[in-house]
Amino acid sequence: MDKLTMISGSLFLTADIFAIVSLARPDWIVTEVGGETRMGLMWSCMTLYKRDQVCYTPDLQPEWLLALVCIFVGCICITTTIILLATSRWDRNVVPYARWVGFTAMVLFCLAAVIFPMGFHVDEIGGQPYQLPNSHQVGISYILFVGALWITVISELFAGKVCLPHF
Repeated sequence: MDKLTMISGSLFLTADIFAIVSLARPDWIVTEVGGETRMGLMWSCMTLYKRDQVCYTPDLQPEWLLALVCIFVGCICITTTIILLATSRWDRNVVPYARWVGFTAMVLFCLAAVIFPMGFHVDEIGGQPYQLPNSHQVGISYILFVGALWITVISELFAGKVCLPHF
């Protein structure tokens, strides 16, 4: 396994971890109006007037449900890419497949990044698609996801270099 393959695999692993952590945390959209509200794709949590925090599974709007599916399938693609890059040590013929599966993950993450802000119109937020009101902010989970997206793009660039013919 050459250095570019190892770098690509390490970056894909980092992107996968970032994406999984972003899904697990309820910090996609946060606000402190009337208490603290943290909205996520899998969990949402509220703390009203210094009471105990209450977390629940949100009833997602179609836009956020589609973004969740894209991210989840993208994570599966990245994990598959990591496995394929690891097996390329014994069989170099799997590297092109790793590249295409990684590319698919990148496209899915890009779709999720475009689709997610369309859901800012939900009643809990009260914004417009792509316009978050001033009372709400994107949280650390969304930032981690965008980081995962960029790391996936960079990983794919390294994987593309690995797939070039060597003269």
